[in-house]
Amino acid sequence: MSVLLDVRGLKTTFPVGAGQIKAVNDVSFTLGRGEVLGLVGESGSGKSVTGFSIMGLLEPPGRITGGQILFDGTDLTKLGQEEMRRLRGRRIAMIFQDPMMTLNPVLRIDTQMIEAVTAHRPVSKAEARALARDALGQVGIPSPEERLNAYPHQFSGGMRQRVAIAIALLNKPDLIVADEPTTALDVTIQAQILAEVQKLTAEQGTALIWITHDLSVVSRLADRIAVMYAGRIVEYGDVAEVIGKPHHHYTAGLIGSVPSRNRRGSRLAQIPGMTPSLLTLPDGCAFRTRCARADGDCAVMPELTGQGAHWHRCVHPNTQVLA
Repeated sequence: MSVLLDVRGLKTTFPVGAGQIKAVNDVSFTLGRGEVLGLVGESGSGKSVTGFSIMGLLEPPGRITGGQILFDGTDLTKLGQEEMRRLRGRRIAMIFQDPMMTLNPVLRIDTQMIEAVTAHRPVSKAEARALARDALGQVGIPSPEERLNAYPHQFSGGMRQRVAIAIALLNKPDLIVADEPTTALDVTIQAQILAEVQKLTAEQGTALIWITHDLSVVSRLADRIAVMYAGRIVEYGDVAEVIGKPHHHYTAGLIGSVPSRNRRGSRLAQIPGMTPSLLTLPDGCAFRTRCARADGDCAVMPELTGQGAHWHRCVHPNTQVLA
């Protein structure tokens, strides 16, 4: 499998009055064509900022301060805004958690979808409209021909999200970054969207980064998983390896807190404590203030270690196999 995306030592910071927030701190991973990577972590772990960094959509004062983002051999951190605009929507696309970040509330759906096609492909308006209609049908919107004439406010929140997903799929991009796109959808439509995404990756070779806190979705969809905590990847590997035998205690805590893993009638398992402020991170492993296994050795930041398909950032790795 050829490598499409190679992220090397990515650092993204947000300057504030009290210092620098290191939202993404030395993150590295690769993604092959047709491969799905699940990027997992709690709110504030840096996973969404990683996605926005790749897309070149960081809001000021946030900026990339280190590393490379090699997309098909081109370093995206070196491209200007116009060059990134030409790539976005054609070769790389993003599905946002809030569909109104994609949709213009004052334009009809057909206008927005046709423009998304004709901006990047030399096709007629009629051909672009047909592609838009088919894309709406793919994501489960009934009567897609009629729905093309509607405005965003005439759709429910879940329907607007499906439209946003359809727009991302329109030009069959090489890479899609999906930031919790199915959170607002019911389980039936979620399953339909996941099946459509899997079909796209298999048939078109589209690579996908699926950003989520939902481990059940990742376990069904992803080939590999990267677990983030406090701006760093703390565990990385094949999804079956990481879910079945997590080495980092944070990963084990995330898996253990999934409701389906808790005995009926018992209290839900949870990770103690709170995520530390990115302005005042403890020395060494950022998770050590919440980890029952932490000791003095954890005061030094461990490197990602491992072999083959499974890597972790922990000096006292978990040895428990999860059923």
